[in-house]
Parts: sequence; structure tokens; C-alpha cells
Amino acid sequence: MKDAPGVAGPGRGAAKRVVRQGPRGNPTDEGAYDVRVDLSREQGAAPSGSGRAALIVNTRSRSGERVFFRALDLLQEMKVPLGATYAIRDPARLPETVREVMDDGSGYETLILGGGDGSVSSVVDFLAHRHATLGLLPLGTANDFARTLGIPSEVEAACDTIANGKVVDVDLGLAGDNYFVNVASVGLGVGATEALTPWAKKNIGALAYPVAAVRAFLRHEPFTARLVFPDGDHEPVEHERLLQVAVGNGRYYGGGMVVAPGSGIDDRLLDVYAITLGRHRDLFGVARYLKSGDFIRNESVSQYRTARVRLETDPPLAVNIDGELVARTPQNFSVADNALKVLVPQDSTAAHRHL
Repeated sequence: MKDAPGVAGPGRGAAKRVVRQGPRGNPTDEGAYDVRVDLSREQGAAPSGSGRAALIVNTRSRSGERVFFRALDLLQEMKVPLGATYAIRDPARLPETVREVMDDGSGYETLILGGGDGSVSSVVDFLAHRHATLGLLPLGTANDFARTLGIPSEVEAACDTIANGKVVDVDLGLAGDNYFVNVASVGLGVGATEALTPWAKKNIGALAYPVAAVRAFLRHEPFTARLVFPDGDHEPVEHERLLQVAVGNGRYYGGGMVVAPGSGIDDRLLDVYAITLGRHRDLFGVARYLKSGDFIRNESVSQYRTARVRLETDPPLAVNIDGELVARTPQNFSVADNALKVLVPQDSTAAHRHL
């Protein structure tokens, strides 16, 4: 791969740091990258296609900018054969960058991604059912995908997982043809996403999620939903005066809330639940147990476990897919089993080892 702004050539050596910025500190090259890291060639550097890794960091994530060089140094110290590095200031360029890395013929076997849940979700379409393994540096606000898999948030431990961890197979959810790693939802989750500001995520961290949820609840309009199960494992059902319908793939969402007790990311099933907008004290009871997942035992919550479900709503609603509003109801949901390979700690029990 030829050197380009934000790209390092093959090899693993001492990093030469060159920061390239435009006027007022803005990055050059249309704002895509602001850091170019040259890894000098050394004898013994991994040849093209020989287990090499590409490092791509969203430096606009909560701690991405300060972590980038630290992670680069650690990965080199741990002898991870880096072939290219990208520091991305504009998150909108992240999917394009991953696609280019995956399709340029260099044969990278590991894609190391630094970012939060939004970063993972935005690039998973280019990794699903592909040869490359995902290594994750959790740099976001919630990091629910990393939490599901037991990947540590500390940069040193996360780098050690990439260097010395094991590869597991995990499921992905599908909303139509859009992959998701954590949860897709309609109702309150959409309102919370709209109320969740970048300022809040950056300055108050995980607390931004419950604050946004409260703001969304205060202006929420109840809706009706019909759930149809194509495989016949449940009867079609209609729910009225709903607060939210969620379809979960992983174990956690919204900054550490549990989708459902016993939910897993390699069980080839989706966890679906509908919350009825009842008395305020009932909703407080639901909120009280969101962290543990025990909220599904509340009488205002209906829960289903299935591989496929069709969601219809009245009125039609936007669908929140891992924090992005990219679809509307009616919507078909399904599970893509063993769709993604991920590096996790050796002692992680979240998913089965890749064979």
C-alpha cells in the first residue's frame, strides 16, 4: 500500500510522527486525516499478506486523539505486525477507509479499530463474513460491544488482547440489509438518540445516555406495534400504547444496560421486547432493573426470543440501529450467525472460539 495522509507503509519499526494540519488546526486533505505515521522498514518486517494488521482510529471518539500514538507504540512493542495506520478525524470517512483497506489487495488479516459502538457499527458491513478479524480499542462513551465480549477499555489491556487474545465468532443482527452489533429499536430509543448531543457524550460520558432518555421520555408519543414471527416460533401479537420496542443482538446497550438475562452474542437468536407505557411507578420499576436485565419480569414488558421478526408500527417510525437512524418501519429483523470474527481476551466466555 502506498503511503498517503494518515497511512503508514509496511513494516513495524519506530514511529516517526508527522502532524499535518491546515489553517486554525484543521486537518489537511479534506479533513479526512490529521496524522501521518511512518513506520520505518526493518529487517524481519512481515511481508504483505503474512498476518499483517491495519490500525484505524476514530480520533473524534471520546478519547481517540490522545490514545492513537499510545496504542501505536504498544502494538509495536507487542510485535503486532502493523502494515498501515490511519488517524481519522472525520467519522464519516471511517466506512470508506475500512472498505479501501479491505479491498486493496494487501491481504490484511486483522483490522484494529479504535472507536466506540458507532464506529464498530459503521464499518461492520465491510467485515461481515470476510476473512479479516476485528481487533477493538474501545474509545467511545458506551462501548457496549466491547463490554459484551469482555474486551477491556484500558488501552494497554486492549492492545494485549489484540496481541495475545483468541478469535471468536459472533452473531450480527440485520435490520433489512443493515447489520447491527448491539440493538435496533423504535420509540424511546430513537428519541434518546435524537436528544443525545456530542457535547454530552464528550463531557459527561456514560451519564449522557440516561439524561437523553429522560428528555426523550418527557416528549414521547405512544404507538402501536405488531410483531410477526416468520418461523412460527411465536404467534403474531399486537401491543398498544408502547414506549419502546427493541431487538437485541448483543448482551449490552445504552451504556451497560442488559438486553435480557441470558442473552448472548453467539446464540443465533435475537431478544425482542416491547415496553407498554403504563403508570409512572411501573416505568420507574422497569428503569430500576435496566442494568441487570430483570426489567423483563415487569408486567409492562413482553419479551420474545427468535431468529426472525417483522415489526410493523402505527404510525410508521424511524428505527434506531446502534445509535443511527437509518431505517423506518415496517422492518424485517434477522440474525446473521457467526458473521464476524473478533479478538477477545483468553479468559472471555462471551462467545465460542473460532474454528
